[in-house]
Amino acid sequence: MGRRAAGHPGNHLWLDLPTYPRDCVGRIRYRFCGLHVRHGVFAIISGIRAARSGENWGLLILEGVVDLAAGAIAVLWPAITLVVLVWIVAIWAIVSGALMLAAAFSLNLDYGRWWLALGGIASTVFGILLVIEPLIGAVVLTLWIGAYALVFGVFLLVLGFQLHSKREAQLRKVPAAAKKA
Repeated sequence: MGRRAAGHPGNHLWLDLPTYPRDCVGRIRYRFCGLHVRHGVFAIISGIRAARSGENWGLLILEGVVDLAAGAIAVLWPAITLVVLVWIVAIWAIVSGALMLAAAFSLNLDYGRWWLALGGIASTVFGILLVIEPLIGAVVLTLWIGAYALVFGVFLLVLGFQLHSKREAQLRKVPAAAKKA
């Protein structure tokens, strides 16, 4: 217990899996919940902002609600087994990936449509892999979650940088147009 208590509670999750799998499954459940609550809140906020600016907002709100529901299920059913958690993660990944793919086709091609689509594909493939093999152990699940998070994160970081550069380019054009006037 002593080595697990040092620092942040999740610091030793990967090291503890072989020796404390039962504790780690619970910690994975709470991380899953926290991730989806945060992601759901941010998706809903993004949907509200999109609605205020007259952009497409429905898929963002739907994704936020799905994420919040997945997080609530993980908290409200504390006695769920790893298999049920795997199915929840799989369903979330497939639905979220499909929604991201749908949203990608409404995004301007110059703004990184393909990066959002790749993130959606990564999410969908991750979910399908979990559906195919739901009886995997906690170690394999965490490795898959880590691999998914890495691939998904890279795609969304590239998308974020691309959107940021487009915004910066637009902001540079506005002062140039103002000087001409």
